[in-house]
Amino acid sequence: MSVKIRLQRHGKKGKPFYWIVAADARAKRDGRYLEKIGTYNPNVNPAIIDLNVDKAVEWLQNGAQPTDTAKAILSYKGALLKNHLAGGVRKGALTEEQAEEKFKAWLEEKEGKVSTKEEKLAKADADAKAKALEAEKAVNEARIAAAQPEEVVEEATEEVAAEATETAEEATEEKAAE
Repeated sequence: MSVKIRLQRHGKKGKPFYWIVAADARAKRDGRYLEKIGTYNPNVNPAIIDLNVDKAVEWLQNGAQPTDTAKAILSYKGALLKNHLAGGVRKGALTEEQAEEKFKAWLEEKEGKVSTKEEKLAKADADAKAKALEAEKAVNEARIAAAQPEEVVEEATEEVAAEATETAEEATEEKAAE
């Protein structure tokens, strides 16, 4: 029986959510699986991947073949690196402590990259909100400015009407005086 590490789709239409599973290669995509290794949620940025690295390495050492997408996820989370380091330990090129130290150093570096990406995304989101607020303020000021000339026009028409009545009164007074 050949075993594949692959994604099993769950979630609603248009909102995929995946389980990372070890399954028989002949089983259906969403069918029977041997063991659930983790989850993958691509709906958020950055995507949330919850993976049991030790179980994934155990399946890889037992001969399980990851699909292309699963291989990318395993690589991203360090399961392939840990499997590679475990092979070095078996061959005697590394000690267990050296392999664990290299893996921890890689994890810290990866966490640093992920946190900087999250900070960039948060900053970009805050900048976008600030720009939207400025644009909204500009639109509101334009609306206020557009509303004020109408009031000025109304005041101007009242002033013109008052002047017209004054001139008319003066004209009637002049005619009455003649």
